[in-house]
Amino acid sequence: MPNVNVKRIKSSEIEFKDKLVSIQRVTKVTKGGRTFSFSAIVVVGNENGVVGYGLGKAKEVTAAIAKGIDDAKKNLVKVPILKGTLPHEQIGKYSGARVFLKPAAPGTGVIAGGAMRAVFESVGVKDVLAKSKGSSNPHSVVKATIDALVKLRDPYTIAQLRGIKLDQVFNG
Repeated sequence: MPNVNVKRIKSSEIEFKDKLVSIQRVTKVTKGGRTFSFSAIVVVGNENGVVGYGLGKAKEVTAAIAKGIDDAKKNLVKVPILKGTLPHEQIGKYSGARVFLKPAAPGTGVIAGGAMRAVFESVGVKDVLAKSKGSSNPHSVVKATIDALVKLRDPYTIAQLRGIKLDQVFNG
């Protein structure tokens, strides 16, 4: 995770749902023939503000997915969700991938591409507008989306940090 002030979550007390983002078949050609292995990127979340991603590599697809789920449960972060959407607009970056997230009105749904959609469904965001710019590599897009979600702050924590009342956060 790129951000140092990330809230880590213990995975033992939460029930998670996993989503497979992508599977890659890797071929290694040797003197004896071709050797296939698989890499899978998986996103897990409790659909209530906790999300994580992981990469698993193995000789079989099911083993790669299982390893990805285990890795994702080690990289969990807490994300603020406000009335089923995001608290504010945010930009996330990772390598060549750039993502832009924008809160949406109730009933809009998740307007996002494949890799970002998996992250939003796992974290529990119901209404969001998102745009991926730059790289379309699913690994980079997932990491950029998680980066943007980690940077989000809800009004309650901002009020606490500034030592002011909640209504003063919205009024300036």
